[in-house]
Amino acid sequence: MQIFNNLNGYGLLAKLFHWITFFGLILQVPFGFYLVSLEFSDRRIDLENIHILIGISIFYFVLLRLIWKFFNPSPKDWKTHFKGQTFIAKTNHFLLYLSIFAITVSGILKKLYMGEKLNFIFFNYGFKKDNFLLADAFYEVHIYANYILIVLVVLHILAVIVHHFIFKEKILKKIT
Repeated sequence: MQIFNNLNGYGLLAKLFHWITFFGLILQVPFGFYLVSLEFSDRRIDLENIHILIGISIFYFVLLRLIWKFFNPSPKDWKTHFKGQTFIAKTNHFLLYLSIFAITVSGILKKLYMGEKLNFIFFNYGFKKDNFLLADAFYEVHIYANYILIVLVVLHILAVIVHHFIFKEKILKKIT
């Protein structure tokens, strides 16, 4: 298997970036919703720290993925069935990336405005002054961005299903 993308398909690294991000988000989003249901306790703090570490790791991973995508362009588009199809696909991908970044940044800012320090893997950081109103606002952004991400992922999966079963394109072969 080739490491780099070619005109007909994605390379090994692009596939790994795609699937690791997908499975990371599939675990992370429900984990976050589970955390919301817990009462404040030492266990919840420990689980939140794991959630934050995974979230920041996904953020860095997606940054690496975008850098890789910049230097290693995607394969050519497959046949399109209407003019806007490529536009819709690219818009969905852009919004997926945007929602992942919105989730991560809002989660980080919520914690920092709560007066907590965060371990960003490469460094620790905390604000000198808390602001609970901003913390609550960023928490709302964090929650709604997760809902948007869920909708976008479902649309992405539905598009793959339609292409595979209705248009009879072997679209899954490009990314598996």
